[in-house]
Amino acid sequence: MVKIFATGDFHSDSRLTARLAEKASQEKVDLVVITGDITHQEMSTEGLIGPFVKKNKKVALIPGNHESFATADFLSQFYGATNLHGYSLRIGDLAFFGCGGANCGLNQLTEEEIFETLARAYTQIKDVKKKIMVTHVHPSGTLMEKFSHYVKGSTGVRKAIQTFQPEILLCSHVHEAEGVEEKIGKTTVINVGKKGKVLEL
Repeated sequence: MVKIFATGDFHSDSRLTARLAEKASQEKVDLVVITGDITHQEMSTEGLIGPFVKKNKKVALIPGNHESFATADFLSQFYGATNLHGYSLRIGDLAFFGCGGANCGLNQLTEEEIFETLARAYTQIKDVKKKIMVTHVHPSGTLMEKFSHYVKGSTGVRKAIQTFQPEILLCSHVHEAEGVEEKIGKTTVINVGKKGKVLEL
């Protein structure tokens, strides 16, 4: 059993990350998964990953639409975290694969790029029993999409769910949909938001 704490949408709030790191420590999680929008338009990266590392927590992250792919690379390298954008992480019979960015904003990807990035990451762990997909943006055609007229869901993410059928998709992006859980086929889709979600997998 692997215990994880999934959270995102920090938007450069270091006081928030300090509280979340304390929660991750109290919950004795094995892994912290950060679903993007770590910064707010790259205003500051200070105190956003470090608090988790100081609590001796392993961290996996993806960029959102508020930080560049280069910033996510920097944060992962500086703190020894795993950047899941186009890559994977395996812990026993559990594997995580992901795609950062979004279909809107400064760090925009096309729907085809989103799907292809997830497909590339999936090939690395396709034989693992349990698969967890991590994206910033939510899938199209979901309840989450209805919480915002501005932020549309991703057809690329939805196609990846239908193609690869992960057990769980972790996302954030739409703040108003924080905590919403729904199903697409066999996949449970969870908007973890900044409050986060503890899961035992």
